[in-house]
Formats: sequence, C-alpha cells, structure tokens
Amino acid sequence: MLRLTLQGMRARWITFTGSFVALALGVGLIAATGLALAATFQAPHRGPERFAAAPVVVRATDTLRVHTPIGERTQRLADPRAVPAEVAAELARLGRTIEDRTFPVSYASVGGEDGEGAAAAGHPWSVAAATPYRLTDGRAPRTPGEVVVAAAARERDRSGGGVAVGDRVRVVTPAGADSRTVVGTVAATDFETAVFFTDAEAAQLSPRIDALVVHADATAVRKAVQNAVRGTGSGIDVLTGDERRRADPDPDRDSEALVAVNALLGTAAGITCFVSVFVVASTFAFAVAQRRREFGLLRTAGATARQIRRTVFAEAVLVAVPASAAGCLLGAVGAPPLAAWMVDSGVAPSWFAIGDQTWPLHTAFWTGLCVAMAGVLTSSWRAGRIKPTEALREAALDNGTMPPSRWLLGALLLLAGLGLLVWSLATDPGEALKRKTYITRPMLLIVGFALYAPVLVPPLVRLVTWLPARLPGATGLLARENAATGVRRTAAVAAPVLITVALAASLLGTTATINEAKANEAAAQTTADYVVAAPGDKGALPAPIVTRAQSIPGAAVSASRSTAVTVLEEGVALVRSEARAVDPAALAAVSRLPVASGRVADLDDGGIVVNEEWLTRTVGQRVRVWLGDGREVTLRIVAVLRTGTGGNGVYVTPRNAPGAPVDRVDVAVRDGADASAVDAALREAGTATRTTVLTKDEWLARSHPRSSESTRLGLLLILGIALLYTGITLANTLVMATSDRVGDLAVLRLTGATKPQVLRLVAAEALVVVAVGSLLGAAVAGLNLLGLRGALALLSVRSPLVVPWGGLAAMVAASAVLAVVAAVVPALTALRTRPVEHAGTRE
Repeated sequence: MLRLTLQGMRARWITFTGSFVALALGVGLIAATGLALAATFQAPHRGPERFAAAPVVVRATDTLRVHTPIGERTQRLADPRAVPAEVAAELARLGRTIEDRTFPVSYASVGGEDGEGAAAAGHPWSVAAATPYRLTDGRAPRTPGEVVVAAAARERDRSGGGVAVGDRVRVVTPAGADSRTVVGTVAATDFETAVFFTDAEAAQLSPRIDALVVHADATAVRKAVQNAVRGTGSGIDVLTGDERRRADPDPDRDSEALVAVNALLGTAAGITCFVSVFVVASTFAFAVAQRRREFGLLRTAGATARQIRRTVFAEAVLVAVPASAAGCLLGAVGAPPLAAWMVDSGVAPSWFAIGDQTWPLHTAFWTGLCVAMAGVLTSSWRAGRIKPTEALREAALDNGTMPPSRWLLGALLLLAGLGLLVWSLATDPGEALKRKTYITRPMLLIVGFALYAPVLVPPLVRLVTWLPARLPGATGLLARENAATGVRRTAAVAAPVLITVALAASLLGTTATINEAKANEAAAQTTADYVVAAPGDKGALPAPIVTRAQSIPGAAVSASRSTAVTVLEEGVALVRSEARAVDPAALAAVSRLPVASGRVADLDDGGIVVNEEWLTRTVGQRVRVWLGDGREVTLRIVAVLRTGTGGNGVYVTPRNAPGAPVDRVDVAVRDGADASAVDAALREAGTATRTTVLTKDEWLARSHPRSSESTRLGLLLILGIALLYTGITLANTLVMATSDRVGDLAVLRLTGATKPQVLRLVAAEALVVVAVGSLLGAAVAGLNLLGLRGALALLSVRSPLVVPWGGLAAMVAASAVLAVVAAVVPALTALRTRPVEHAGTRE
C-alpha cells in the first residue's frame, strides 16, 4: 500500500505540490506571526534613566491601591499630588536635597514659523546633577531668560538648522510665551526632551514640588517621611535602586507599547491562523475530491474502503510533515523582516526584535499537521464510500448534494454568526464596535457560506453568467456549464476569493464606518466655533491664552482639564474612566451632550456626570470614586450620558481635578456678536502665546481623522499577510484545477476548437469563479456592516456606512488577473501537446 501511495503521488505530482505549497505557506505565516507575537510578551529590562545619579528619590505616589476581597487592585493616577512642603522641610534636615519640578514647555527658533514648537519638559537646572544630563557646550543658566536645551549631535550643527549656544528661542511655558537665550546644550535622551531653567524661575513657573532628590541614608529618609505624613493621608514613595525607574517620565512606556503591538499581532495571528486553516483544509479536501475515478478504479481492483482511507491519510502525512517543517523554516526566516518592517513603519518601538522562543514553531508545525489531517478526514471517509462504478464515469460531474452533517454544521455556524449579532444588538450594541467582535463574526459567516457552497454555487454561477451565456458564441455557455457542474472545483477556487473579499470589506468597512461615526458624534456634540488644544496627551495651555480668550467681547469660552476618575465595581473591579473637569455653565454654551437622563447644568462640586456604561447610573444615586490625585470621595450622579461610540466620558468640576492643567479651550461666537472681530482677537491671542487656534472643522480633522496612519498600518499588517497568502493560494488552486483538466481541453481541441478559443474559455471560467467568490464575500461583509449600522442606530449615533469601494475593486481586479494568469498558463502548457495524446484523460 505504501508503494501504491508513492506511485500515486508521483503520478499526481502537481496536485500534491499544490497541497504542499498551500500548507507550507500557511504554517510559515502562523510561525512568523507567532514568533512576532511571542516577542511582545516581555518588555526589555531598563534601569533608572532620569534619576540614575540620585541616591534617593522621594515623590508622591502615582498609583492608586485599593484592597478588595480578591486582593489588592491598582490603577495609575492621572494627576498625582505634589510632595508636601512639610515633607521637604523634614528631609532637608537629613542632608542636601534638590527639588525637582516638571512642567510642559515648547520651544522654537525666534523668527521661525508660528506654531507650538517642539514639545518638551521644563526642569530646574540643579536637578541635572542627579540625571544623565551633562553639558556638551556652553554653561548653566544663571539669570531668568537663560535656558539649557537638549539637542542631538546633528542639531548642534548650525548648518542643520538646529539649536546651538547663543541662539534665541521662543519658549512657551505655563506662564506664557517669551524669547530666551540658549546658554548651554546637553545630550538628548530618548525618554524626554528637556529644557532647563534657573531654579528660581522654575519655582516661579511651577511652584509645586514633583520630586525630591535626597542625599541621605534611605532608612532615615523613610522614617522621616512616615513621621511627616502621619495622619495626613498623603501617599509618599521613597525610591532607591531600580525602583527609581518609577520616577522616570512614563516608566511603563515599553510595556504599554508592547500592549498595543500585542493586540495588533494577536489580531493578525488570529486572522492568519483562520485563513491558513480554512485554505489548507479546503485545498486538501479538493485534492482528494479530484481523485474520485482513481479511487473507483482501486475499488474495482479489490481495494477495501479502509484501505482507501489509509491511502488518503498516508498521502496526507507524507505531504504534511515536510510541508509543516518547511513552513516553520519559512516562518523563522520571515519573522525578523516582519519585525523590522513594524519598527521602520512606527508600529513597534525601536528596540522590538524577535526573541529566541521556539514554542511558536512547535505550535505552527502541529497546527499544520492537524489541519491537513482534518482537511482529509471527511474527504477520506467520502473516498472510502466511492463505488467501483465511479471508474466508469466519463464526465467529472458533481451532483451538488451535501451530507446531513455538512448541512447541520453550516447551519450551526451561520446561526452562531447571526445569533451573536442579534444578541449583541439586543443586549449591548456597543459590543459590535469592538475589534474582537467585528473580526470574529465574519469568520463564522465565511465558514458557514463555504460549507453551503455546493448549493450556493450553481445559482450564483447562472446569475453571473446570465448575460455572457446569451451572447453569440459558445464561450459563455460552456463557462457557465463547466463552473456549475464542477461544484467542488468551483468552490475550492472561489474559497480564497471569498475570504479575501469578506475580510477586506468587513475590516476596512467597519473601521472606516466607526471612524466616521466618531467624527460625526464629536461634530454633533461640539457647538464651539473654535478649539484651542494643548499638544500631546499630557500637554497644558499657557495661562495667558485662557485669560485673553475669556476677555474677548462676544465670545463664550469654556476652559476644561483632562483628568480621570476610578470606581470599584462589584467590589472587585477597579475601573478607570477618562474625565473632563468643566464649568457646567460655560460647557453648556459650547457643547450639546447626549444626555439620557438628568441635567448637566446641575453639576457642582458634589456631583458627577457619568455615562450608561457605568454600573451605577441612576440620577440621584451616590457613587464612591477616586479622583485623579487619589482622593476618595462620594459624589452624586446628576446626569447620565448615552454610550455612543464609547467616547462619551465623565464630567466633574475643576475643584475635583486640582492637579490637572487646562489643556483645552472651546470658544463659541455669541448670537449678535461680530464673528470677524472674535476671530481676529482669538488668533492674535494664539500668535502672542504661540498656541494654535483651530476652527471646529480643523479640530475635528486632527482629533478624529477618518483614516489615521496607525489604523492604516495596522490594517495593512493584518490584511496584507492574510491576503497575500490567499492570493498565492488562489493561483495554486487554479493550477491544480486546470492541470487536472488536460483531457477536457484535448477533447475541445479535437472537436474543432482553436487554441485561442480554449484559452478564452479557461479565462472566462476563472472570471466566473472569481465573481462567485466575490458575491459570497460581499454577502458576508454586507451582513457584518448591516449589523454595525444597526448597532450605531441603537446607540443613537447617526452616521452612514462607509464601504471601501476603491479598495474592494482593486482586490477583486487583482484576484481576477491572478486567476486568469494561473488558469491560462497551465492550459497553454497543456495545449502544446497533441490533443490526441490527452484525449480521454481524466485523471
């Protein structure tokens, strides 16, 4: 039986080569994405950076810690408190201390273009001794108006247009904008861009003490801190050794960067694994289905059904083992270039690289082997049931019937996909907007539609060939009949097209629709004519822009602050919600919030505005929360906002966000006011303070882009890998299918068809199959997008569906070109042989 198996593989080398290629590429993709995913599980260890030369660092804690029945739960504080003055005084008795102050600044060369300049962090010069910063040129600042800036080596070259000693720069601080002289430069670092001031000026610009560098014994420092804060409720951290890293700017930036990369690669790995499993199983099943007459001959020769099944499994093992091994090798070779592309495109941090983990290779190998076995499982059972009379059939005609098990499995998958959609719409419409939902649902529908291919293909073929079949000539008619009767062949070739169109349309359409919905929602909620926002996530607006805007006649101004509140839900889950601190009266003049119940106007220092995602969301109820600085308070719910697309946050008053700076100013022109005068005054204030004034439309375009670069690159990674594989598999399957039909092509030649006519027929059949796969994929995508549209309607968000027609047209066109080439080339090769030599050949 083994010799017979090897002889059969040698005779059908094209079919088995196609199966080998499909499996090797599938395993390679799983291995490559798995290796990249494994590299995101652990961030590199970094020691202290900013306070590397400080013996002891004292600062207010930036972590909220809450004890629950299942253990301690933690959350980062949005606005950590300052080090109390009494603590600083107590520690000064122990030894020399250096007060560190950190405040947002930006700077640009005097005479340059108007704008916010380069974002940086301001510090007093004395703290530089405890940091890696050392003068590379010039001297320390001695008087107000002098600064030391961090500059890379190339920036210190005047020919490069950078900052050098003696330059005049315009620096924007919390106090406003002013010209200053660069008296020194320090080497740039990758954790922040620093600007140093004199200690006195830094204290004037930012009075609060953010950290203390203490030159004393750590044990004595801890004891002094405990004595100073006893009974005050203030949380103070005393950091030594590697713990000093917690005082660095954004100490968790490496792990947070990996979280985003992990989510992206996890999605890519999930889709890649699904595509690989789907395509490999389909390819192996098709390879077995091609050999019905061969198995009939074996049955006629006396082979039992069990021997047929053993032959099929033996062939699958002989192909799957080397193919899986080759795929692991491809994955190991392809993973480093994938990681390098992610770094170069900005998707991953600069230090991201493939590690020495081997478990993804083991996982990919055994996944490939199991998928190959699963792909031939049903087909081998069907092959064992082939009757000897099948060898006498002259036409490779599929009867289109499906076994009850296939009907049942297809129905279960379709019902699961549609049922999850209906369930989410009925219970939590916002779930439909989450990535794991709009990625998982199409997968269920894709497999469901693929299982029903034997009954869906014939009517779809007749639909797409209705007009071509009625045109003069026999090409359209023959293409229709060949595609409709060869159901298994048509379904196998259409499968890669189905998955390509369904995934691309679902993911591209869903993300574009959600982005459009968020932009429309923000536009509906903002009635301001102008928005002035601080750059970056932790920026602050200079005080003069706020006071000047509020003094403009005819302008309604709302100055707000970014903060956060944390609530303990169900006694065990510590949930943080982004919030804004606002004056309710000023907010009403520049916004139109989607209030579900209550009144935003009732917001006061004892109240809070929440949204429908909160567990406690009844107006009048009191809820225990922790504010951005860690203080625990109980606030009264005064209003509840609709969930929307998830961007409707929480609102408190400025008194409940004491450490948060103003980072956004909304300005509306009052009725009857001179709009041009307000515009001129506001832009003059922006120019004077070096802040950017945006119209509402400009702000929406910046803050809610229809297509962000990160989203585009993420989709390119997720879809690019999968669609490249499906494209190769489409060509591979067509080569297998066309090479199996050399006898049919020879008969056409013997009946009088010319070579061009035969090639046109082959190309037409390929186009028909692509059209069928595209229609099935469009049906899957349509169901997914209609579900999203229903979710948005239930969330009271008015937004149209965004269908990526251009991208879909390009993918269908590429599939069509690839299919035609992959079908015509092997047909052209077969036609080089005299037709009589292939006449009657079926296997």
